[in-house]
Amino acid sequence: MKIFQRTQRSLFGEILDWMLTPLLLLWPVSLALTWLVAQNLANKPFDRALVYNVQALAQFIRVGPGSTPRVRFSLPQPASELLRADDADNVYYQVRGPGDEVLSGERDLPVPEQPPVFDTDQLAEPELRDAEFRGLPVRVAALWVPLEDAKAYALVQVAETREKRSVLAAEIIKGVMLPQFAILPLAVLLVWWALVRGIKPLSQLEKRIRQRRPDDLSPLDEHAVPHEVGPLVASVNDLLTRLKESIATQKRFLADAAHQLKTPLAGLRMQADLAQREGSSAEDLKQSLQQIGHASVRATHTVNQLLALARAEGGGAALAQQPCDLVALTMDVVREAVPRALERRLDLGYEGPSPGGAALVRQGNPTLLTEMIRNLVDNALNYTPSTPERTGVVTVRILHDPFSHAITLQVEDNGLGVSEAERARIFEPFYRTLDTHVDGSGLGLPIVQEIAQQHGAQVSVDDAQPGQTPPGACFTVRFL
Repeated sequence: MKIFQRTQRSLFGEILDWMLTPLLLLWPVSLALTWLVAQNLANKPFDRALVYNVQALAQFIRVGPGSTPRVRFSLPQPASELLRADDADNVYYQVRGPGDEVLSGERDLPVPEQPPVFDTDQLAEPELRDAEFRGLPVRVAALWVPLEDAKAYALVQVAETREKRSVLAAEIIKGVMLPQFAILPLAVLLVWWALVRGIKPLSQLEKRIRQRRPDDLSPLDEHAVPHEVGPLVASVNDLLTRLKESIATQKRFLADAAHQLKTPLAGLRMQADLAQREGSSAEDLKQSLQQIGHASVRATHTVNQLLALARAEGGGAALAQQPCDLVALTMDVVREAVPRALERRLDLGYEGPSPGGAALVRQGNPTLLTEMIRNLVDNALNYTPSTPERTGVVTVRILHDPFSHAITLQVEDNGLGVSEAERARIFEPFYRTLDTHVDGSGLGLPIVQEIAQQHGAQVSVDDAQPGQTPPGACFTVRFL
C-alpha cells in the first residue's frame, strides 16, 4: 500500500512509503495485541479473588450426622455482607447439594458440566469460565466439593460481573497506547530526517554534475559516493568515456574531411579559373574539364571513404545485427569487382567453400562487413600491377577451421607487397605507401581494421610469397 501517491516516481518517496507503510500497518496490530494482553492481565487479580471467595464459601458446607447424611450450608452475616460489598460489580453465589438442590444463593445461576472424577487424595481445584447471567456477562468460579469419600459432590459457585475488569483493561490500554500516539509522529519525523541524511550524497553528486562545464567529460569520483551508488557512478563514467570517444571521433572526422577535401576542391577551383581565362583554346578548355572531372571523382571517393570510416568508428553494434553468410558476402563483392579487374587486366578469383553453410555464418552487420571486404579487394586491385610480361593476380579466399570454428578471410596478390616497417602504419588514417603512384585517400585499410574490431576479428598482413621478388601481400581477417 502506497501512503504517498505521486505522478513522478521519487526515490525518497519510495523509501519513505516502504518504511512508513509497515509502521502504520503494524500499529493497529499492536493495538489488538495490547487489548488481548490487557484483558489477560485484568483477569488475573480478579480471578484470584473469585477463587478465594469460592474456597471460602466451601468452608461453610457441613454434613449432618445420621444414616442419611444431610448437607447444610450456613453463611454468617458478616461474610454475606463482605461478599456483596462491591461498588462497581455485582457478585452472586450459589451452593448446590448432591441432589442438585439449591442450598443457598441464586437459583438461576448457570450450572457447569458434571463434576470430574477425583482421586481420594486429589484436591478439587476451582474452575473458571465466562458465562452470561441475567443478560450480563459474568466471570464464574465453580468448585466441586467431594462428600462421603468422593462419592457425592456439592457445588459452590461465585459469579461476578466484568465492569472492574473492563475498566482495568481500558486503563492498561491507555497506559500503553497514549505514549504510542506521541512516539508515532516522532518516529515518522526520525525516519524522514534519516532519509534526508541518507540521500544527501545523491544531492551532492547531482550538485557536482550540475556545476561541471559542458566540455568536462572527466570521470566522476567513485570513492566520494556510498557503496550502493558506486555501480551507478561507474555506469555514468562509462557513458562519459563513450561520449568522449564519440565526440573525439566526430572532431577527427571533421578535421580529416576538411584536410582531405581541401586539395581536390582547390584543384577544382584552379581548373575552373583556367577554363575561364581569356584566350583559352578549345583544347585547353577540354583539358580543364577533364581535370575538373578527375578532381570531382577523387573528392567523391574521399567523401565516401570518410563516411564509411565515420560509420565504422560509430560502432557496428549501433546498426542492425543479423546472421551473415561471409561466403555469400565475399562472392558478391568479387562479382562486383570483376569488371574493374578486367579493365586493369588483372586475374581476380575466389577460392573457398560455397555459400549456405551454417558454420560460415557470423553475427554482424552485413553493410559494414561488405564495406570491409570491398576495401580489401579494392586495395589489392589498386596496388597490383599487371603487364603483358607478368599478369597481376588477386585471389580472395575463405578458410574454415572445423576444430576451432574460426573463419579466415584472405585477400592475396602478387604485387610489390608491404615492407615490415610499414605494416603497422598502413592501418593509420591517410597514410599511403610512398612510390606507388596510386591515387587514393589512405582510408581503406583503417576502415577494414575498424570494422574488424567491431566484429571481434583480427587483421594482419604478411608476404604472399616469402623469399620471392616481388613478395606480394596477403591481408588476413580472422573471425574467432
